[in-house]
Amino acid sequence: MTRRIYALTRARSRPSPLPAGSLGWYALVTLALGLIALGAYAYSVQYREGYIVTNLRNPGRGGAAWGLYIAMDVYFVGVSFAGITVASIARLFQLRVLEPVTRLAELLTIAALMAGAIVVIADLGRPGHGLLELPLLARPSSPFFGTFTLVVAGYLFSSMVAFFLTGRRDAATMIVRGPSKLRWFYRAWASGYRFTPTEHARHGRTTFWLAITILPLLVVAHSTLGFIFGIQAGRPGWYSALQAPGFLVLAGASGTGMLILAAVIMRRMLRLKTAIPDSAIHWLGGFLWVLSLVYLYFTVVEELTATYAGPHMDRHVAHEIVTGAYSASFWVAVSCLFLAFLIPFLQYLRRRPSVTGIAIAGALVNVGALLKRLLIVVPSQTHGSYLAVEKGVYSPSWIEWSIMAAAASVVLLILLVFARIFPITHGHEEELTRDTPLARDSLRKVVAIVWALIALVLVVVGLTDSFRLWSGDELDPRIPFSPVIFAAGVMMLFTTAVVYELLPARRTRKRSARVVDRARTKIPPPRLALATPLRATERRPLPPQRSQS
Repeated sequence: MTRRIYALTRARSRPSPLPAGSLGWYALVTLALGLIALGAYAYSVQYREGYIVTNLRNPGRGGAAWGLYIAMDVYFVGVSFAGITVASIARLFQLRVLEPVTRLAELLTIAALMAGAIVVIADLGRPGHGLLELPLLARPSSPFFGTFTLVVAGYLFSSMVAFFLTGRRDAATMIVRGPSKLRWFYRAWASGYRFTPTEHARHGRTTFWLAITILPLLVVAHSTLGFIFGIQAGRPGWYSALQAPGFLVLAGASGTGMLILAAVIMRRMLRLKTAIPDSAIHWLGGFLWVLSLVYLYFTVVEELTATYAGPHMDRHVAHEIVTGAYSASFWVAVSCLFLAFLIPFLQYLRRRPSVTGIAIAGALVNVGALLKRLLIVVPSQTHGSYLAVEKGVYSPSWIEWSIMAAAASVVLLILLVFARIFPITHGHEEELTRDTPLARDSLRKVVAIVWALIALVLVVVGLTDSFRLWSGDELDPRIPFSPVIFAAGVMMLFTTAVVYELLPARRTRKRSARVVDRARTKIPPPRLALATPLRATERRPLPPQRSQS
């Protein structure tokens, strides 16, 4: 007879108390609030006066239509990539060394995606009109369709679901140990979490499959951003098969570097050196130099291909980037990426990793990534036209820099404030051991499957109608708000994990004492296996029972 054995913690989690704010914490919060106020004022000027206050102009008429806003959007989405990726990899492969930074990584992902959405809104000339027309008439061929459906609706919402589910355990603990003023917040987050074997096993199963589901979505979302540039054959410098994988690798490098910086800032500002040990930062440093080296290889391959075998205009754009008007930005970006590889790699060879050196490498890779995003977006518009038009020049105005500083300050402010109201690291968990079997719950599985099937139907219907497959010769979709239906289906699909974990359990009727006594007289007691560590999702059969004569 096979029994299901699941993991159970022997003791409740004990998260470290909330850290007290230091002088540096208050200084950073004040700086972030000041930059947000400056960005709000700059955006009000742009909204009132129009794009004329920026240095964005039409391509072919002395400027570039996509500039710092689009480059920063790609950068913020790239920073978010490494956060949820590190958290998912840590759960799938049981990397205990990364557990102290998984919650910080998830929070960085959510904050960076919010900043990316702010940047996209700032790039729209008429944001109100765009936000109203996009849900009604958007086409999948539009870059903003993928931005607001896959990135915002799918990527951001799935990250928030994972962040919510993984924090329920600590929220339940903070109801007792946290400040009384925030008890309502902890109760809402915990959502009735109880420290029971069934609850723990169900949570382990949910987070495991959620991590598996999120990883393909990350690849699709970031590849979509690369395809926006890579499949435009009429724009020299953009049309390349390496755009999608290059976006993916550079996103991982910049996101890992930003996660390192965030971890170091938290350690210094909130005195969390014990909660975030050096070993976690050392692991991230090793991951950083590998990704930086891969992207340097992509850069060399792309430049050699464009220089020696590319069409005339592709060679012209490549020369402008390497030796022409953009050469200074190019070599600074390459130097930063090379140092981001060299510093942690030398520490790896010497087996003497330094947190300070890894933090410097994390800062350098983000400088290089930002410059590289600008070099991808701008030169093809100013020097890559097939028509005989004048070459353009672009440099961001103070309006653009102020709005971008405000968006980055939003990320910083979210991290700093959240660390003061909720544990930034997961609570301490005892070693998982096998104990009791988990009762079957067929109703929970059926409800979750039906919920997921309804979500898939909404995804298929919304996406196919957005492609105008049912519209015939009409330009508008047959079903109103089909993009919204697609986005709602994507979000509903990820809420399947919430439905599965939070659905109330059925009450089982207790067996009478007479039935129990009869069972004890006729059936031998089950033999319990020795307590051995295993994951919450693992199943192992018990040894066969020996009959007692």
